[in-house]
Amino acid sequence: METKLHSFIDIFDSEFNSDQEIVRLEQITIPIIQRDYAQGRIDPNIKRIRNRFLNSLYGAVTKKPIILDFIYGDIDKFGNMTPLDGQQRLTTLFLLYWYAAKKENILENEYSFLNKFSYDTRYSARYFCKYLVKFCPSFDSTLSNEIIDQDWFPLDWKKDSTISSMLVMLDAIDEKFKNVEELWQKLKNKSIMFYFLPIKDMGLTDELYIKMNSRGKPLTIFEHFKAELERNISIIDENLADNIIYKIDQDWTNLLWSYRNSGIGTEDDNIIDDEFLRYFKFICDIICYKNRENPKENRDEFELLQKYFSSDNPDVLKNISTMEAFFDCWCNLPGYNSPFDFFKSFMSNKHEFNKILVEPRFNIDILGDCLHTYSDKNGRIRLFPLNRMVLLYAIIFYLQNHDSITENDFRRRIRIINNLIQNSEDEISDRADRNRIPAILDEVDAILLTGDVDDNISSNFNINQLEEEKEKIAFLKEKPHLAETLFRLEDHSMLFGQISILGLENLAYTERFESLFKCNWDKIDCALMAIGDYGQMEQNRWRYQYASSAIPRAWIELFHKSSNFGFDKTKNILVQLLSMHKEFNDEVLDKIAKNYTDECLRNNIFPFRYYYICYPEYRPGSYGKLSNSSAAESPYMFAVLQTKAQWSKNAYMPFLKAADENNLSVDYMGQRLIYDKEQIICTNDSYKCMKNDGTVYTIKIDQNENGFDIEDRIEKLKKYISNLPTCS
Repeated sequence: METKLHSFIDIFDSEFNSDQEIVRLEQITIPIIQRDYAQGRIDPNIKRIRNRFLNSLYGAVTKKPIILDFIYGDIDKFGNMTPLDGQQRLTTLFLLYWYAAKKENILENEYSFLNKFSYDTRYSARYFCKYLVKFCPSFDSTLSNEIIDQDWFPLDWKKDSTISSMLVMLDAIDEKFKNVEELWQKLKNKSIMFYFLPIKDMGLTDELYIKMNSRGKPLTIFEHFKAELERNISIIDENLADNIIYKIDQDWTNLLWSYRNSGIGTEDDNIIDDEFLRYFKFICDIICYKNRENPKENRDEFELLQKYFSSDNPDVLKNISTMEAFFDCWCNLPGYNSPFDFFKSFMSNKHEFNKILVEPRFNIDILGDCLHTYSDKNGRIRLFPLNRMVLLYAIIFYLQNHDSITENDFRRRIRIINNLIQNSEDEISDRADRNRIPAILDEVDAILLTGDVDDNISSNFNINQLEEEKEKIAFLKEKPHLAETLFRLEDHSMLFGQISILGLENLAYTERFESLFKCNWDKIDCALMAIGDYGQMEQNRWRYQYASSAIPRAWIELFHKSSNFGFDKTKNILVQLLSMHKEFNDEVLDKIAKNYTDECLRNNIFPFRYYYICYPEYRPGSYGKLSNSSAAESPYMFAVLQTKAQWSKNAYMPFLKAADENNLSVDYMGQRLIYDKEQIICTNDSYKCMKNDGTVYTIKIDQNENGFDIEDRIEKLKKYISNLPTCS
């Protein structure tokens, strides 16, 4: 097999063996049966390929010479070469050499070899190449516009897909290479080379040539990717490259076949290209994190290929091994017919003993989700979020180490990891200023291998959850018979693996907790408040977290340790409520709340808790956020927020809204009532009525020596309002 390195200049007039005769290559002709030139098509995927190829060529003439992939062709006895593979590269090189010659006013005899390149796909493309070689542009406007404006360019040529693609490529070449000095000389110095292999030396027949070129379709992104992957690995180890490509075509395709055509917006094309490339990106991200790096956004699979799977990377063999292992681990799952069957054995969307809980919004088949959504986004939201990435990594790590991790140990340890993942929403982050993922993956490895939380490894999961998991590990070593009860509590929809709001010491209340949260949430809220002010002050010290009648997130934030102040108080009040009854229903909760408010009425004392229970305006069903920047001095001045973190026009002072919602001012964020002749605002112990004439009238609220109201301030305000003139 005769293979030699050539440049686009020296391949012409080079000698080759054809049918036992030595012939000189005189002409390169793209045959009629060959598809159109495609690298200049107006298509997002083709644009990526075009830019990537031009970047490689640019690097070759400005930094380091490159060798392109093999170009195959049949040379007849007259020296005419018909390319089988390489048409796209040859055409781009033809345009690049033409551009360099015209840009630098090279003498015609130096670039006359360009006349030996032609298209036979249709007459228009053939004549376009001839006229183009003769044409000398001014470079005063885009090359495509200059060419189209020439007398020799019929307007219907713009409909020729090869010509239109060439025009796009010429503009792209001009944009990329316009500032490169001595471009022609650099091309002459063989900065861009390729291997040429005569087709007959390969034993290929005309029948095979026709078969390979008759499909008339451009290569897909995946086909380009696979060819470049094979070339990269072949440079290192040809046998390894053969093995990887065989696995892609056989084992890995069989693995992915059942997942084809299931991605968002995927056409019914019966191919696994997108699924493979998404999983490849996942693997590259894991490699990146393991290298203590942060993946770039909008990364291109070809950039990743060059970064991790080329001979330029000193860890290329390790990376190839990682890719191989990440695919192979799914191809042989002893005892399971498919990855989905494997997932069902230890994952569920509802509580099942010895299975981890997966939120109903997620599929149990986490591999399928990765294949269909990895690296995709809805706005700024990742469709396959980082916490899912960490969980999938943990499962793959187990599959690769199943010889040293028993299945029973895996089930217990993956629960620990799942608890950590679900309660480390803020910590599982790869921000540029704090990329925690590398350390988190290390912690995952250690937990799966040992079953313990290693204090010697930097803590990057939520510190409260890590401490709780250590306590649970020690607890179950002492009391393994309580595992089912513990796991039931962990899997409650309000807890997601963190049980600190009850604690291991109150595990006996698990059934009571389940019973409680089958009741109306608003009634639970009131019953808790009847026992004590269970709210937690957030770290900013002006916003408070309470419950919600409709939004689970409010309860979850209450029941999970955080930077909030007052978690232990919330816990004590909840445990006290649970201690009161073995089973709960709405009537029981109503009675607990009513007993408290009746006591307030008997004692003629109306603390904040009384108003909270008696007036639903305090419990709007939103995020349970109340605001009070001076609660110690003004315990009644809580405003209700309707958003998760900020003031808005929908915020309001509950005393005012309960008294007269119709005249509550949105412009003042619900902090005053506005009437024809006055406005009313409230303070901790009074209402201030501001008359239109500038006078201020104060309605004092009677309070005892401890600062508690001894009259219902809302009823008092309602009575005052009822005597006002007609409202505006």
